Amino acid sequence: MATSKDLRRMAHALEGTTEAPHFDRTAFKVARIYVTLSADGRSANFKFTPDEQEFKCMMAPEAFAPVANKWGAQGWTTATLSKLSAADLGIALKTAWAHAGPARKPRRR
Repeated sequence: MATSKDLRRMAHALEGTTEAPHFDRTAFKVARIYVTLSADGRSANFKFTPDEQEFKCMMAPEAFAPVANKWGAQGWTTATLSKLSAADLGIALKTAWAHAGPARKPRRR
């Protein structure tokens, strides 16, 4: 069973991650936000691609669900932390973190 303490520890271990308030949640970001933690620490919203979201929700429907609005259509996915193992939490964090880095500029030739 994963906890909010696990999420904080694992997120801060990912290169470049900072933590800041974000409305009623806590956001973890690099260049962009990749996960937010609820105020009660029971759930987190991860930024996945729509394909990653579909896969996570299919494989672990008790743990993952699309956010119920337009953000969900963009890949934002809610996870119930108590339904995740620490290993599953780490995989979700690394997946979301990989999309949060600075955009790469095209190389000039």
